[in-house]
Amino acid sequence: MADDRPLEDQVQHRSEDGVAWITLDRPEVGNALTPDQRDRVIALLAEASGDLATRAVVLTATGKAFCTGADLRAPRDAPARPEGAPDRAVGDVSRTIRDGAQRLVAAVLDCEVPVIAAVNGTAAGIGAHLAFACDLVLAADSARFIEVFVRRGIVPDGGGAYLLPRLVGPQRAKELMFLGDSLPAADAERMGLVNRVVPADELAAVAGEWAGRLAAGPTRSLALTKWLVNRSLESDRAGAFADEALAQELAMHSADAQEGIAAFVERRDPTYQGW
Repeated sequence: MADDRPLEDQVQHRSEDGVAWITLDRPEVGNALTPDQRDRVIALLAEASGDLATRAVVLTATGKAFCTGADLRAPRDAPARPEGAPDRAVGDVSRTIRDGAQRLVAAVLDCEVPVIAAVNGTAAGIGAHLAFACDLVLAADSARFIEVFVRRGIVPDGGGAYLLPRLVGPQRAKELMFLGDSLPAADAERMGLVNRVVPADELAAVAGEWAGRLAAGPTRSLALTKWLVNRSLESDRAGAFADEALAQELAMHSADAQEGIAAFVERRDPTYQGW
């Protein structure tokens, strides 16, 4: 279904009190992502990293779905082909995944402020991986997660085979990916894929509360903590300890660290500025 609205309406963005809200708004197609919408989300996450006024991000959607994957019906510009060349050459699929779904998930993992997924409904395929890449995941009690790839006879992309074993272990990851069953939010919480399940009508409020707490925190410290945790999953002890020492060195030179130490000494609540 064609959507003639401006891209800014399809992927909405607003900022208030240090929190950037990114909202997917194509409920009629389950918030399936077109390439343009995906690229806008990536750009907004990059913008959040470099904007000192943005200290947390909430990623959510409208309607009954969070994101049901890539919009395969969306038109795509095909590159010019030499005469006789196949419509799909070796390397085309890899390039599409690398420049598309993988770049989207990487944008979340690399964002320098905390990203909260407020999953309002079905998260399937790359939509599920988009949520799992976030630092904190809140889900409405009506939400569900689906590793839909096996139903299509393809393999998980968008970092799924990277993310899921790290979150739930290889056996659970294989169960989800091999069977492709719909996973209710409550079960996802028990597995550790979701931080908290809340009533659907409370999702936005809880997401705002969590984001507000993060936005009031020491932003550079949170960014470095995120970096440490993400790297720890791929490091040996020596590497993890070296990263920790470097991160603490960087954090200690931030204004917020000086404020935190001063507040402790003076027995008062700290007021963090985000730098």
